[in-house]
Amino acid sequence: MRPLPSRLLPPATAVALLAVLGPVATVHAASTGTPTIKLSAAYLSGAVGASGDPVVTVTVAQSGADASGLTVTASKSTRSTVAGTGDVRVTGSGGSRTVAVTARAQGYADLTLKVTGADGKSATTTLHYAASPAVQHAADARYLTGAADASAAVDAGGGYVLVANDEDNTLRLYDGTASGAPVRSWDLGSALGADKEVDIEGAARVGNTVYWTGSLGNNKDGEYKADRNTVFTTTLSGSGAGTSVAFGGAGHRLRDDLVAWDHANGDRYGFAAATADGQAPKQVDGFNVEGLEFAPGSTTTAYVGFRAPLVPPREGGKALIVPVTNMDQVARGTKAAFGTPVELDLGGLSVRDLRRNDKGQYLILAGSWAAEDNSAPYALYRWDGVAGHQPVKVLDLPTADAGGWESVVSVPDLDVSGGRVQLVTDDGSADLYGDGTEAKDLSHPEWQKSRATFFTLG
Repeated sequence: MRPLPSRLLPPATAVALLAVLGPVATVHAASTGTPTIKLSAAYLSGAVGASGDPVVTVTVAQSGADASGLTVTASKSTRSTVAGTGDVRVTGSGGSRTVAVTARAQGYADLTLKVTGADGKSATTTLHYAASPAVQHAADARYLTGAADASAAVDAGGGYVLVANDEDNTLRLYDGTASGAPVRSWDLGSALGADKEVDIEGAARVGNTVYWTGSLGNNKDGEYKADRNTVFTTTLSGSGAGTSVAFGGAGHRLRDDLVAWDHANGDRYGFAAATADGQAPKQVDGFNVEGLEFAPGSTTTAYVGFRAPLVPPREGGKALIVPVTNMDQVARGTKAAFGTPVELDLGGLSVRDLRRNDKGQYLILAGSWAAEDNSAPYALYRWDGVAGHQPVKVLDLPTADAGGWESVVSVPDLDVSGGRVQLVTDDGSADLYGDGTEAKDLSHPEWQKSRATFFTLG
């Protein structure tokens, strides 16, 4: 067979041939774009020795390529002594991956995350990481991020916890079994008509109604702030991760009623002097509420527990609880009625929280009237809620770690050995990352956190 002549086809013939063969006659490799990488949050916190620290999600993609073929790695750390590239774990496949970091030491590190795709093309992003120091009972500790001043908490069912923060008027719902951000939150500032924080310090749940109280005292500068003189309710629907919160009502006179009641009874507790202009609330003779729970078998009489004063107001004084016999009405603005005050020997400590279970057993979280951290003693006391019956210490709590023990989530059956109780710290004044910045002043909510720890009771 004779070879075809080596010459170009006439233009008309070439066009006709292309029409017959179609585009398959010109095959080129598919082009790919530059990969993309995006973090669910650019800031992340962890703790040395922690179990199950918070994580972030990274989303990756590349046009012209399957996301399952992309690789994600940590390529650089600005401080490998805090967390190096080898301390970053990436799991998952496809377009969504999970990034976890193991902390080596307290401090900050910027971690560069790199996605590499087809043709060796890559892109990077930065994860700003902060690590707090190791704590005692680390295996039983979980970190609740998004706020640092956890001040009251109630059980929402299924391991979930509804937490108040004394630096704002937002309630946050957390999975109390895992570290991380709130799954839902409710800002009640507008519903409360509050210009400033209510300084929520106590909470008690009756059925689906949760009662919340402000500290009722002056601010730290000794100034009266009306928003702190608040008791309010919320109604819960659902449970666990499906919990919803609706605002109920509010009253704004309990502080005034307490002062008037004490004055009518000879100023025994010095409430008038302690609430005077210029008087700081956290003094041994101050005025500061931190605990709230209902009396045995009652849905109307609530125990209001005081951080200050001690009775008498000196070292070794007793803790004070004042029963409000119509708390259901006080939360609607009605004048308070009071029962006989209860004075408890807590070894010179005051009430930082108290919680009752459905068996009528109480745990009192006792701490110093002065301490903002865990530098002073803290303890748990068991009580039956009966005036005249003294509580019994069941556990000395660990000290020296960041934050101060602040809230009891729920109370197990205290007659059964091995019950577990979860306590929450207020870390607002803590220097979590070693740079002298208080946690409440950190600029990124992902770095703000409180600690929830499980303790086993004997």
